[in-house]
Amino acid sequence: MAAQSNLKVSGWRRGNGRIGVRNHVVILPLDDLSNAASEAVANNIKGTLALPHAYGRLQFGADLDLFFRTMIGTGSNPNVAAAIVIGIEPGWTGRVVDGIAKTGKKVEGFAIEQHGDINTIAAASRRAKEFLQAASELRREECDISELWISTKCGESDTTTGLASCPTVGNMYDKLIPRGIYGVFGETSEITGAEHVCKARAATPELGERWYKMWKAYEDEVIQAHKVDDLSESQPTKGNIEGGLTTIEEKAFGNLEKIGRTCRYIDILEPAEAPQKGPGLYYMDTSSAAAECVTLMAAAGYVVHAFPTGQGNIVGNPILPVIKISANPRTVRTMSEHIDLDVSGILRRELTIAGAGDALIEMIVRTARGRLTANEVLDHREFVMTKLYRSA
Repeated sequence: MAAQSNLKVSGWRRGNGRIGVRNHVVILPLDDLSNAASEAVANNIKGTLALPHAYGRLQFGADLDLFFRTMIGTGSNPNVAAAIVIGIEPGWTGRVVDGIAKTGKKVEGFAIEQHGDINTIAAASRRAKEFLQAASELRREECDISELWISTKCGESDTTTGLASCPTVGNMYDKLIPRGIYGVFGETSEITGAEHVCKARAATPELGERWYKMWKAYEDEVIQAHKVDDLSESQPTKGNIEGGLTTIEEKAFGNLEKIGRTCRYIDILEPAEAPQKGPGLYYMDTSSAAAECVTLMAAAGYVVHAFPTGQGNIVGNPILPVIKISANPRTVRTMSEHIDLDVSGILRRELTIAGAGDALIEMIVRTARGRLTANEVLDHREFVMTKLYRSA
């Protein structure tokens, strides 16, 4: 890291002081009924980004809390310059608008009831045009890499993932967490078999006990309560098995390579919950489903995502640039358009894990300075809400 002691990135400083590395104007439908209107606005105003999704009506309790946390967090992400919120009615729409407004960014809500699609689309389009033009005049500023929030999740893992691409992310965290970045990992079901290791990586024994209680609740109340016989074809997936991972335990130990050798997580987050305890590594209680997990981490405020893949997971996110890292020579060859960083040299002993970690840091800097990731160029915009249980 000697040559990287003065790493600088550039981004947009938001009203709450956070740095974003993208400058999106999003059209956020509050509910599934409002997807069509939101997509029509984005079609009218080129350069805005609609985020359609499947949920938002008759949710309640913890499921509703998670819904609002995800909606508000998505609009509040520092990669978003401004947001238009469209809902069927004004009550819940206004709740999301008020939450996003606390970050100091431009946001306005529109309700379809008593106005209809055509009038709503017209009014929202006019305001979206104003927001987009205002965003286009915002300027980047240079800042230290320590101001970035960097999340991680792996997907379509195989033997190369645990040996090389996940350790690459871990090496990056070992180098950047001490510099003051915020990091996060999760995938609760995928820790199964290595839960004792994850528990031991907590910053304190008390936090480790909290983590184990959370993991055990997921295991008992979700996995064991709803499984048919086992998790075959889900954990590990067909792709994992084809790549040589025959058990969830093998997958779990590879997964945990993403947190490096020295990092310890300092708190446990609910899904889509923003960290509150200052810089450091956090654990988020998430599904292992790629699009769901990345959506939750983006909603928590993370601005760059490091994604190791073995077999070639192609997931992206609308507002969060996803850096794909692979060490599988076949994947790098056959799916090259999806891979941002090739670390297969580790397996050929042409590249050290420390060198790969430095290469990832360099890619993060390039991404933060404006390089489009493969998922952005290929228009992979998977925005998938997490739903806890049936609606009323």
